[in-house]
Amino acid sequence: MARIGIGGFLHETNTFADSRADFRTFVEADAWPGLLIGDEMIAAVSGVNLATDGFIQAARRHHELAPLVWASANPSGPVTRDAFEAMWFLFERALRDAGRLDALFLDLHGAMVTEHLEDGEGEWLRRVRALVGDALPIVVALDFHANITPEMVERATALIVYRSYPHVDMAASGQRAYAVLARLLAGERLHRAYRQVPFIISMPWQSTLASPMAGIAERVRALATAGIASLDFAPGFPLADIPHCGPSIVAYATDGEDAERVVAELYRDIVRRKAEFGGKLHSVDEAVRAAGAFVAAGDGGTLILADTQDNPGGGAPGNTTDLIHALIREQVAGACAGVVCDPAFVQAAIRAGVGGAMTAALGGQGGTGAGPVQARFEVLAVGDGRFVGTGPFYSGCRMDLGPMARVRIADGAGLEIIVSSRKQQAADREMFRHVGADPARYRVLALKSSVHFRADFGSLAREILVVEAPGVNTANLRTLTFSKLRDGVEIL
Repeated sequence: MARIGIGGFLHETNTFADSRADFRTFVEADAWPGLLIGDEMIAAVSGVNLATDGFIQAARRHHELAPLVWASANPSGPVTRDAFEAMWFLFERALRDAGRLDALFLDLHGAMVTEHLEDGEGEWLRRVRALVGDALPIVVALDFHANITPEMVERATALIVYRSYPHVDMAASGQRAYAVLARLLAGERLHRAYRQVPFIISMPWQSTLASPMAGIAERVRALATAGIASLDFAPGFPLADIPHCGPSIVAYATDGEDAERVVAELYRDIVRRKAEFGGKLHSVDEAVRAAGAFVAAGDGGTLILADTQDNPGGGAPGNTTDLIHALIREQVAGACAGVVCDPAFVQAAIRAGVGGAMTAALGGQGGTGAGPVQARFEVLAVGDGRFVGTGPFYSGCRMDLGPMARVRIADGAGLEIIVSSRKQQAADREMFRHVGADPARYRVLALKSSVHFRADFGSLAREILVVEAPGVNTANLRTLTFSKLRDGVEIL
């Protein structure tokens, strides 16, 4: 029986966002648990779709587990230097105090940028390796959007990447990580192969539910035959102006030539499909006109408007209002928008009380696009923001979005809006149900999400339009100014 240390430190960094992830954001819970130290980690992640829980459930039957430190924060601009160093202080102390370890499992993201580091995970792994030595196996689970760097590959014994977007397989990825670690603990020597793909892909077109990513994901599974311990494709997080931004392929096999072969085959397949990475971005006006026509046609079903550029899951604040303004202006009936983050508005709604009304300003605090929605609102429901996710992505997550409210615009077509006190992308129907809204009863849903909403809301959709409303989670990457990309990288 081996003794395995377990830890996690996750952040997806949008370097084009002005916000910062300070230490407090890692301490507080949101959709995922807050800072976890020691044994509290086991219970806190139990039943949650996280790589850490998948690893724990697979490993605990065979080995002794030593939980160290785990923390995550919502995507944003760079992690502050103080936050990174505070987390390292906690993790280093836990690692030193853990005693004998035979291996380490780390749950990282792969796209962390800090105020002082372009490769947060690479530096984290460098420090860990300096403490534990070169011989100790370190297996790392990475997000689908990891920007895998040469430093990460060099310092880790194996990197295992989620294979789906929406990330419905996070726990399963932890199980795959354990399977690889079990081989290492049994004495197998794995050879690695790694290759970066020379273009970056916008987030809405990375979904494994649509072509070309669906086909690429299937190709990954087909190539990962018995001789291959692991093969993964990480499409990368494109909103990071760093040298190693972009997709990567990584493989581990008992035979080095086999690892190189499958990476080369997958690389050729991906590059051959480069022109397929793209899709239609609808302007706000196009989207709301389409919504009006959809409702007027009366054919049933739901139209989903993906407010992708204000997706908190990509570092946006979740409080822009352009799409809401347009839905009001177009008088689209049977519509609901969410989740807008505005804690002051929620407090005003609580004071007004369910059944009450108030004149207030909603959202628009970020200075991007239209300003606040000034209107008279009817308060339909309030909640404490604590509930358990039931959709495939947030399955088992004990969410804490702070106080929430569901309101309706008093004048016009009756647009309803779900408002929270903490930002979180609209990727689980429980975010609506918590305040008494059944997503299935609306004709139009305007969701602040890029792709993850498809896991739980997708079955409702008769049609989905990706909307280019203002926001920092930029979908058209060619509108951004990159200055640090390595030579030869193309922006799709």
